[in-house]
Amino acid sequence: MGKSYKDTMNLPKTDFAMRANLPANEPKRLEKWENERIYQQVLDKNRDNKPFVLHDGPPYANGPIHIGHAFNKILKDFVNKSHAQMGFFTPYVPGWDCHGQPIEHMVETTIGPERMATISQPDLRQLCREWAEKYVDIQREGFKRLGVNADWDNPYLTFLPNYEAGNVEIFKQMYLDGSIYRGRKPIHWCKSCHTALAEAEIEYGDETSPSIFVRFALDAMPGIFEAAGATGQAYILIWTTTPWTLPANTAVSLAPDADYVMVQADGANMIFAQELVEQVAQAAGWEDFRIVSNEAGEPVTLKGREMCGLTYTCPIRHDLKGTVIYGDHVTLDSGTGAVHTAPGHGQDDYLVGLEFDIPLLMPVDDSGVLTDEAGPFAGLDVEAANPVIIDWLRDQGTLVAAQDIVHSYPHCWRCHQPVIFRATDQWFVSMDKNGLRDKALHAINDEVRFVPDWAKNRIGAMVADRPDWCISRQRSWGVPIPVFKCAKCGSTVATEATFDAVIALFYEKGADAWFTEKPADYLPKHTACEVCGCTDLLPEKDILDVWWESGVSHTSVLKHREAEGLHFPAELYLEGSDQHRGWFQSSLLTSVGAYGTPPYQSVMHCGFTVDEQGRKMSKSLGNGIDPAEVMEKYGADVLRLWVSSVDYSQDVSISDTILKQVSDAYRRFRNTFRFLLGSLDDFDDATDAVSDWNALEPIDQYYLAAAAALLSEVTQAYQEFRYNSVYRACYEFVNDLSAVYMDVAKDRLYSEAPNSPRRRAVQTVLMNILEVLVRVMTPILSFTTDEVWEHYPRAMRERAGRAGNVQLAGWPDASDFVPALPADEGRAALESFAVALEARDAAMKALEEARGAKLVNKSQEAVVELTAPAEAKAALDALGEGVLEELFIVASVTVVEGDEFAATVSASTSEKCPRCWNYRELGGNAHHPDVCGRCGDALDAIGFGGEDA
Repeated sequence: MGKSYKDTMNLPKTDFAMRANLPANEPKRLEKWENERIYQQVLDKNRDNKPFVLHDGPPYANGPIHIGHAFNKILKDFVNKSHAQMGFFTPYVPGWDCHGQPIEHMVETTIGPERMATISQPDLRQLCREWAEKYVDIQREGFKRLGVNADWDNPYLTFLPNYEAGNVEIFKQMYLDGSIYRGRKPIHWCKSCHTALAEAEIEYGDETSPSIFVRFALDAMPGIFEAAGATGQAYILIWTTTPWTLPANTAVSLAPDADYVMVQADGANMIFAQELVEQVAQAAGWEDFRIVSNEAGEPVTLKGREMCGLTYTCPIRHDLKGTVIYGDHVTLDSGTGAVHTAPGHGQDDYLVGLEFDIPLLMPVDDSGVLTDEAGPFAGLDVEAANPVIIDWLRDQGTLVAAQDIVHSYPHCWRCHQPVIFRATDQWFVSMDKNGLRDKALHAINDEVRFVPDWAKNRIGAMVADRPDWCISRQRSWGVPIPVFKCAKCGSTVATEATFDAVIALFYEKGADAWFTEKPADYLPKHTACEVCGCTDLLPEKDILDVWWESGVSHTSVLKHREAEGLHFPAELYLEGSDQHRGWFQSSLLTSVGAYGTPPYQSVMHCGFTVDEQGRKMSKSLGNGIDPAEVMEKYGADVLRLWVSSVDYSQDVSISDTILKQVSDAYRRFRNTFRFLLGSLDDFDDATDAVSDWNALEPIDQYYLAAAAALLSEVTQAYQEFRYNSVYRACYEFVNDLSAVYMDVAKDRLYSEAPNSPRRRAVQTVLMNILEVLVRVMTPILSFTTDEVWEHYPRAMRERAGRAGNVQLAGWPDASDFVPALPADEGRAALESFAVALEARDAAMKALEEARGAKLVNKSQEAVVELTAPAEAKAALDALGEGVLEELFIVASVTVVEGDEFAATVSASTSEKCPRCWNYRELGGNAHHPDVCGRCGDALDAIGFGGEDA
């Protein structure tokens, strides 16, 4: 039996599988990359080029990676791979935050209270280290599975000696400059974790608290009210939501310019803000009250500042006297306009207390229990004390009203319990002494680029309003505050020489040595207290805030590892939006404080991952997405494609429904690559490419110009970190390619002679498109594009000097297109053929209607009469013979002038070519009278005898 016409067609051939089977194949490709040392190869290729350093913010080593981790690390991989493709030198050292209370707490929970009571600090630290190392390994494997390139064998870990030494280097600089001090002031204190907390370690949640109104007995009736006829005991009526802080009361703060009146109710004379009288009366349930007035019946008023200096008996400690003062922090939004003030229990209270020299009391211990200074409430937990104090005030006859309110309240980010404000001796970074706040704000506003731009307002507001930074913590697992205390007089001993000795100690033995070595063994001889001369020095027990630790990575990593290509400042920091009050800010403050310059040129943030309904993911809701499960079901490339598709600057939704949609999009990309590879199986760009622009047909010219336009758009989007724009542009391009060019080109690809100039023209354009798509999609679809690269046409795949991995292939350049793309003619091709595509839309609509009406079965048998406006008709006529037939995939097209695009369809009277199935006149080639002339010529070219058909 002879060959059939089907055997003479150039049908696509490729081993590139239709089904990706990513979950099974990606791990094999990861192994291949590891064997290739692809990360190192990329670095070596670009080593002499301009550097671009994305400095990795350290995730916490405490549990497997979650979807937020995956989102973050994939974004970073987009940055690094796109810059590497463009030729930048991109060393990327991943890191982990290994110290801190969560790890210490998990170890404590694991070993139990009995062992905790006897374990030494060095042994506890060793267990914490082992816990951190375990999860560093777990997370590292999770990040590698995502396809992220990094120096995974040499990460930075905050417990490594050279990293710990960097903490001391920065502390030394800022302490000797006077920016770090030890002071007693109220800070957030977690009574569960027994440690101070910085603002960045606080999260807010709703709490129900008692709202109480209490009378404080003034020592004398203010004369202005007495002159108006008021007699008897005068009170000032305060409001508070923290009754447990009343034992520490030493003042009442008023709004300086507000009017205060005396209200007579329930037989008492009470002074509070005139503006709040009705609100207070309602809360107190007063059915009858009177405002003290003058003879004219006008309320007698005093400004808040006019009552400054009045004294009263403190509400709990009757042996103490308090003072009436004023401050701008007092508002008239709620309460009485008279604020109970305890300088030991709040930042505003502390600051106004400093201004008026008000005593600071602290009757609360580390566990949140009231001490003997709290009088009758000693021994009570602060929360348990609230109802007891309220009942006591009621018995004393000073409670005017009590009710519960729900309000936002600070909680510990680790244990999620409510915190308290409590004055303790802590180490602080001063925001103002050396102008740190102003310098940081200057860097934010004038030196650093923020992506998105509006983020500078967010971090700027935080820096502008933040109090001094509390950097000391009362825990075991961390880097110690590197100073000493005189055993005799308690003075701090910290000099350039002692700091240098500690730095050398940490480099040699790590921070663990602080807890095992004697200061006399490593400090310079004769080191002594400058106050009393004592040489017996005790190492500080507090450790550094973990935000300080991670913040000094600009020194412990960027500076310490310059030999590996890192440098200070980095080009980019990229983390979640919460890091504007965390790592972005601690890095900025320590860098500006030590060096006077920011540690980064640009800061980019990403939002949080939420479910389809925009809800935060949580175990209780059961709406979490495990990246390991996603990769097991869909593969990492689908997860990477999802990351590219979203606006990362906002919170982003992810769910199985969304991932299914992304999986469909992935298949569109994969099928496009498969078509391109299959169509190019017999193509060698060195010998077969059409090098003459004018030898391309109009549709070829249009899609070659479109590929150049795509490359320009995508390049700019990558440079501006707009990855969703990359996704959208590429997805729209492959959709259009599939719907139009790939559909139209099949006739030439399959039916022309293999070496036909018309077929080679199509292949030339497809080759250029493949070269653009495979390279610009590599930062996103890293696994798939490497697979595509391996399935290129044999002649190209086996060419000497070709990159073994697409990540080494470099960025495409439209100036390398073959044929060369004339700029003016390329733009003209886009504009002129756009008219043909508009005409095609009208034709497709008419064809669909004709098929529905059974006028034609397939478009090839249709005859189309197209109506077009005069200018459009002229453009269509200029395209040349046969162009519209090929574009519409019909038997024939005639164009007539009309007002707008429209089309009518009828059935062709021509015969169907049994080889290409087009309806054309048969017999154009005498050797093959049974097929159309084009197919006859193709059969001649391949030596196909008519008798064999």
